[in-house]
This record gives sequence, C-alpha cells and structure tokens, in this order.
Amino acid sequence: MDKRQHSGPDTPESRGLIFDIKGYSIHDGLGIRTTVFFKGCPLHCRWCHNPESQSPPASLIWHTNRCIRCGACADVCPHGAIGRNGASGVTDREKCRACMACTAVCYAEARQCVGRSLTVAEALAEIQRDVPFYDESGGGVTFSGGEPLLQGDFLQALLQACRAQGIRTAVDTCGYADWAVLDRIRAHVDLFLYDLKLLDSARHRQHTGVPNELIMENLRRLAQHGHAVIVRVPIIPGVTDDPENIRQIGEFMAATPPLRRVDLLPYHHSGIDKYARLNRSYSLTDVRPPSAEQMTAIARRLEAFGLEVKIGG
Repeated sequence: MDKRQHSGPDTPESRGLIFDIKGYSIHDGLGIRTTVFFKGCPLHCRWCHNPESQSPPASLIWHTNRCIRCGACADVCPHGAIGRNGASGVTDREKCRACMACTAVCYAEARQCVGRSLTVAEALAEIQRDVPFYDESGGGVTFSGGEPLLQGDFLQALLQACRAQGIRTAVDTCGYADWAVLDRIRAHVDLFLYDLKLLDSARHRQHTGVPNELIMENLRRLAQHGHAVIVRVPIIPGVTDDPENIRQIGEFMAATPPLRRVDLLPYHHSGIDKYARLNRSYSLTDVRPPSAEQMTAIARRLEAFGLEVKIGG
C-alpha cells in the first residue's frame, strides 16, 4: 500500500480553522499544487484580496445578488440582527454574533459561513486527492492564508503529516510571527514563499497595520539557515511600486544570500466584491492595476541587483 494513504496525527491541538482549500493551483509554488488557506492574519493590508481571511473566527458573508428576500434568515436570527421589509436581508453587524443560524436556512445560499474547523486527518484527505498531479508536475501542497503561522501547532502537524506521505510542502507567509514558530516548522518545509511589501517600517505600518522589523529579522534568519525562499512583492501602484522601495528590496536581497528569486505580483481588483459581502469598505477603489510596461520596468530594476525576477506567482 502507498504510504501516502495513511492519515496524519489527529489530536485536539492539531485541529485548525481553514477558509478554503483549492486544488490544481499553479500560482502558489512550484508545479501543480493544492493551496490550503488558513483563517486569521495579523496584518490588515489595504489591498488584501482575501479579506475574509483576516479575522480568526468564522465570518459571515452575504451575496446580495443571490438573496431572494424570503425572510427565512430574519425569522431564525436569535439576535434580531437581520432586517425586514425595506431592509430585508441586511445584517446589523453590531448585533450579529456570527452564530450562523441564518446560513442553515438560506435556501439560495446567499448567506455563507467562511471558516471550517478541520483535523489534520480531514485536511490531509483533501490534500491527497491531488497527489497524481504532484507526482507529474513536481508540485505539492502550499499552506497560505490569512497567515498559517498564527496556527503554529496545526501547521506543524499538517506539515509533518504531509512529509510522512512524501508530499512536498511550501508555506506562504507574511513572516510576522515569533521566530520560535518558524523554528519549529522550518525543518518540515521545502519552500518558503515570503512576502515583502515595504522596507520602510513606518510606511509598512501605515499600509498593513504592523511594523516590519520582525518580518525582516525572520527572513534574515531563514536565509542564514539556508532555506529555499522565494520573495514575493505585491506591486500596488502608489504604495509599493516607487523606485525607493524597489531599490531597498533589491539591496536587501543582494546583501542576504541565498535570497535570489523574487516574484512580482501585480495588483488586481478580484477581491473588491468580497468587502461588500463582508459589509466592509475598500480604501483603494481608485487604484488601477499596473501596466505590463510598468511591471517590466520594476523587474529590470531588480535584475540589476543580480536577482532572478518573475512577474506573477
């Protein structure tokens, strides 16, 4: 029997909160991958295209275009948080306790709960469905988010379970975590996808909510230990794309071997609708995706530091 058919550890501390698992991903590491999205993130990047991932608890989303105004959600809500008549279906987020009673009776699936608790065995079973694609493409599983390091015990258990089944692993991280967490998991990680946004700490705090000293120190430590790392830089016009920030990133990477590969991720609009579903405002509505010419120019600046640059993940 193929050893990859066995389950991984299944203990109380190895249960985690996931908001999505996507198969056949080609943008989250090498080859064809399964990407497991963890719920919760210590950063609140203004451009985040997965805002449903930011809050650690399960989140309620409402697809207004699916709502048939049947009133079933208002009838079942124990907190009186859902409007009737002229405000039919609208949720008062101050009253809502995310009990998710409304999602159970929403026949049109307009109301959905984002976030589900899984054991390692349950998550591993979903990951293993894509094993034939891993074998053919050199792919594997990528743990992303949100921020997987926030659930360090669950992440470690999943990494160990995947490694035991011969599945290659990658962790996509913002790096904002105690080094102790990274130190526990790094032996079980084949590749780190490490986000760098802004090298100036004050600007980083302005746009993400946290400073970057911890992020930079953790990246230095991973490099010092010789881990395979791909640095990923989101190119947000007017935020991260200025020549000074690009120069600082290039200089830092050139001075921190073995960091050599950088992926440039162009800003896109795909997550904007999610903010409305979460009843949240989006602050970058006037920002437009960078042109191909702009992305090429940034790539050339980084290549001048001796880096290998790829546009896109």
